[in-house]
Amino acid sequence: MDSVAKALEEVLTSALPQGCITVGVYEAAKSLNIDPDNVVLCILAADGEDVKDVALQIHFTLIQAFCCENDINILRINNTRRLAEILGGGAGGKQSGGEPMDLHCVLVTSPHSTTWKDPALSKLNRFCRESRCMDQWVPIINLPER
Repeated sequence: MDSVAKALEEVLTSALPQGCITVGVYEAAKSLNIDPDNVVLCILAADGEDVKDVALQIHFTLIQAFCCENDINILRINNTRRLAEILGGGAGGKQSGGEPMDLHCVLVTSPHSTTWKDPALSKLNRFCRESRCMDQWVPIINLPER
């Protein structure tokens, strides 16, 4: 499982400078609506207190259904603070303007110019496929603290 978490971190850090990351539930929904074929991975992130947020769980259910319908791999992670660190928002998860980042949904898209051949992405795709074979449609990844 640690190798899958490392692969996820590699995918995020390589996609970020290419502009292939969409952050936020609303922004992700817009991106999925406009060009779902360009999305290669959907990450749903929630900490312990987010489990009680009914509205967020409804958003997650709708996003998961859309991703399943469009053959988009989905991962769920349980450490939004670590995700913020990976995406450059620091431990507080703040954007440059001081606004908190909505890290509940992160999409990784493929660069338009090329087909993305990333070994870490291939590893994540294989992990998702194997998880589905075991009836685990949205596998949960634990992002370890640094």
